[in-house]
Order: sequence, then structure tokens, then C-alpha cells
Amino acid sequence: MRYIIIGAGAVGGALGGRLAEAGHEVVLVARGAHHEALRDHGLRLTTAEGPHIHRLPVVGHPEELGHLREGDVLMLAVKTQDSIAALDAWAPRPVAGGGTAGERLPLVCAQNGVESERLALRRFRRVYGMCVWLPATHVEPGSVTAVSAPVTGVLHLGRFPSGTDETVRSISAALEKSHFDAPVVDDVMRWKYGKLLGNLANSVEAVTGAVTTEEARAVCRAARAEGRTVLAAAGLETVTDAEAAELRSRLRFEPGDASPRGGSSWQSLSRGTGTIEADFLNGEIVLLGRVHGIPTPVNEVLQRVADAFARERRAAGSMTVAELTGLVEAARH
Repeated sequence: MRYIIIGAGAVGGALGGRLAEAGHEVVLVARGAHHEALRDHGLRLTTAEGPHIHRLPVVGHPEELGHLREGDVLMLAVKTQDSIAALDAWAPRPVAGGGTAGERLPLVCAQNGVESERLALRRFRRVYGMCVWLPATHVEPGSVTAVSAPVTGVLHLGRFPSGTDETVRSISAALEKSHFDAPVVDDVMRWKYGKLLGNLANSVEAVTGAVTTEEARAVCRAARAEGRTVLAAAGLETVTDAEAAELRSRLRFEPGDASPRGGSSWQSLSRGTGTIEADFLNGEIVLLGRVHGIPTPVNEVLQRVADAFARERRAAGSMTVAELTGLVEAARH
């Protein structure tokens, strides 16, 4: 199998670098300054074992690869707001021997949120979900840091909407040899909805900085409480708190590690990309709340504020917790 990593940022760079270390063929897909840095200097991936430069093929557009191969695996690791553009670019690409990528190749959604799998299934016959527990940072072109141990991340895998097959077991085996835990599960979306609840705090961290005060933690708890209520009303099952806690216990950081770390939304603001994934995290809860007639004022505020920060390219962490709390309290009354 050749792994084509569509979106070689924090998650994609860690996946691609670790797979390459284990001897798998990897192609990175990136854009802008990150693409130029990867092309000219390689991927600098810093893991618990230290930094390593990976000189891997890198492309900016699918046309640069020509025909895809029958054994290729596409790993979609862009933010969800960029999924449609990426899917539309890759699904019609020809595969050697006939047919298109959408008809013949597997696509793995290695992303936060729960929307990309549905978007992908409109364009690809075989779609797989990946619940990504992979603490990684990408704030500088060409550089990714992922320093957890004893594994780099825990990646639950399954077919979308449910089930397993030989393809997902082969992908899991490759990841297991590449410093990841990669359990194959029949119900991957249950894991992804559980991760979604945790990711509702991403916007809090993005706009106010590290969540270290009781006031900030209270906003996070309120957002997750809304999320649990809405998901229950929608009949959507999530992993239990105990399952999530056990999973997180598998990851630790090396003593003395001082590398900058922040969630994916914080990283988007730090890089000044102009977009953020809040519409598919907090916004997913807002959408389901509206469908089922359940108010979600906390998540509405977080979605709105995070979107404004990205659109206006405001600095990550530049709102005080008191300001955010004031907006939340006003929305709840």
C-alpha cells in the first residue's frame, strides 16, 4: 500500500512521517509555505525519540501524481472546512487499470468532527472513519511535533457508517507497526462522537488560551453538557467517560518536553489561516440542537466567537476568560 496523506499538517504529518519510518511508501499533499518547506527541506517530525527529517515526495495537487495505483490509500487529514475541495479534487482522479479514485480506492477520514465521512461517501464508495487521539502541533512550515509515548497516538478505525473489512485491518496493521495503537472497531462513529464532545473545548482554548482557570473549565463543561443532551436527543451513542479516560491514559509526554502544544483550533489561529473548524465542532451541536428543538447557547457563542477570530485573523488566546464568560452568560439569559 502507498499512503497519500491529503493535508500533511499536525495529524497528517505525524501519520506520514511515522508510516515512512516503518518502511511504508508515503506521499504528502500540502499547500502554500508548508508545501514549499516540505519540498525544499523535508518534513521535520519531532517525536518522543527526537527530531528526524523525512525526505518524502510532496505534491500540491493530485494532477502532479498522474494516475493513482490500485493499492493506494487516501488519508484525508485536512480540516473539515477544507474537505469538499479536497474530495472534489481527488475523487475523479484516474486509477491505473481503469476507473477513478472514488470508484476504486479507500479513503480514510483522519479528522475531528463527524461530517467528513458523510461528505466523502457522496464521492467515494469505500469510506473509513478514524477517531484521532494524536497530540500533535504544526505552527511552522515544514515542522510537526508529536511527542507522546509509548505510542504517538491512538487511532480507532472502522468502515463508515459501520463495520470492518480486510482493508481497514491492513491499514491498522501498518499503523500498529508505525508507533500507533490502531484498534479496529465496528462502531467507529461512536468513538468519533465521543471525541466530538471533548473537542467542544477547542474554541475556548483557541480564543482565551490554555484552559487553566475554573472559569474557563466551567465554560467547557457547559458546552459538553449541551453536547451530551443534544446527542442523546438525536439517539447518537458515544463512548463512555471511562472509555475515554482509559484511552487518554495510554498517552504521556516525555519529562522536560517544552514544545508548544495547543489544540487544532488554536493552531489554526496561530498560523493565521483565516478559517477554523468550529462550524463542525460546536456547530455540529448547534445544528443538532436546532433540528431537535434544544437550545445550545454556549456552543452558539463559541462557534460565533471562534469564527470571528479566524475571519478577522485575531491572535490566538487574545480574549480574556471574563469576556468570554460574559458573552456566554448573556446568551443564556
